[in-house]
Amino acid sequence: MRSGKNRMWLRVTGIIILFILIGTSIYGYSFYKSLTKSIETMHQPIDRGKSIKRQEEITLTKQDPFSVLVLGVDEREGDRGRSDSIIVLTVNPNQNSVKILSIPRDTRTEIIGHGTVDKINHAYAYGGVEMSIATVENFLDIPIDYFIQINMEGFTEIIDSVGGVTVNNDLEFTEGDQHFPQGEITLNGEQALSFSRMRYDDPRGDFGRQLRQRQIIQAVLKKGASLSSLANYKEIFQALGNNIKTNLEFEEMIDIQKNYRVAVKTVEQSSINGSGTKINSIYYYIVPDEEKVRVQAEMKEHLK
Repeated sequence: MRSGKNRMWLRVTGIIILFILIGTSIYGYSFYKSLTKSIETMHQPIDRGKSIKRQEEITLTKQDPFSVLVLGVDEREGDRGRSDSIIVLTVNPNQNSVKILSIPRDTRTEIIGHGTVDKINHAYAYGGVEMSIATVENFLDIPIDYFIQINMEGFTEIIDSVGGVTVNNDLEFTEGDQHFPQGEITLNGEQALSFSRMRYDDPRGDFGRQLRQRQIIQAVLKKGASLSSLANYKEIFQALGNNIKTNLEFEEMIDIQKNYRVAVKTVEQSSINGSGTKINSIYYYIVPDEEKVRVQAEMKEHLK
């Protein structure tokens, strides 16, 4: 079941970016009240000073490029859980684009603040959001300005709140009792869960799964650009408030909505190439140094 949840956070990511980057002007008292109530519930400050990777503070009103770390967390009773889904978004209005980078959860790297080399998703289990941010910053050698933490238990609720998503499926397959033909298909929450769960019947393996993840992000962005998707805004905001935590404040969201809409004109997908291996009987995803340097350079360039 975890593998299915592991994909669904992408829908939530898209919806958050929808309201932050695309958004429509706030209209009406009821809309404003519902929005601010959800944001108050979602807001979670973190105990973290200025990033050592950030030379100068960003100014959203000046349209400085910024980055967002998205963590899909499988929370369990009595256990903080792990960030089984990790994505970094860089937003650059100067280049009119958003870059989406998926980091495989089994990537072997130094866990900053823990003094170990381990799977990157263990950073959250060891030290929560703060340690996850520090570890991803070190791995990519870029600053992380904001985070969005998503409770993976609530993904179907969020997808259904926007009326489902439409994707162009390039591989016909069946997962559980759901059949997904090739071509354009529209998915509700449960269907989207199954769509993004499949891995082993895809000849591309995890890369095919990551492709479907990124398709969902773009689908939600496209859906959110339509005013019709805001007709049930109370349901949408409630679903977001129930399942999202972020250090973005209301004023920052408004600044981003006003100054960064142009960035979503192009959504660029990026991935990390590597190979799986076992070390002491534990599976890791190993990223070669030259690949890490390539990815770091790509992300740095997009933050200029």
